[in-house]
Amino acid sequence: MNLFALRHGIAVDLGTEGCVRDPERVLTPKGEKKTRRVAKAIKEMELSFDLLLSSPYVRARQTADIVADELGMDVELTDALIPRAEIQKLLQALESHRPAPQNVMIVGHEPHLSELVGYLLAGADRSFVTLKKSGFCKLAIRSLKPAHATLEWLLTPKQMCLMA
Repeated sequence: MNLFALRHGIAVDLGTEGCVRDPERVLTPKGEKKTRRVAKAIKEMELSFDLLLSSPYVRARQTADIVADELGMDVELTDALIPRAEIQKLLQALESHRPAPQNVMIVGHEPHLSELVGYLLAGADRSFVTLKKSGFCKLAIRSLKPAHATLEWLLTPKQMCLMA
């Protein structure tokens, strides 16, 4: 399986009008613009996905919707991608899909995504990488077990925007 992890775009700060709870934070206009450029870069890379999973938090869902719109696909929301969700919950969600997807994109939050990457790369429950907002990485996964993945690439949003 190829697992592509995308961190949500730039979001408003907690306490901004209308955002009294973390799950309600929305993308800023700059965050939306950058996410659209990242989505265009993903399309330019000719990547395709069997499954696009997203955290239900508004900023992640908006990010996933922008990508899905660019690629003409649907988004599936899962609590397994909310901040501080157990990594095993996400791995179980991935294993439960039939037929087994070959190319999966997940959209979520830090430090959850980088902890997932650390777990899959080295079996560690700490991160070895940091995904910037709208950062994107690809893991080649031999098995959804600890230390059974290879980091293929890690791209910053600036690199992604240059490709768009």
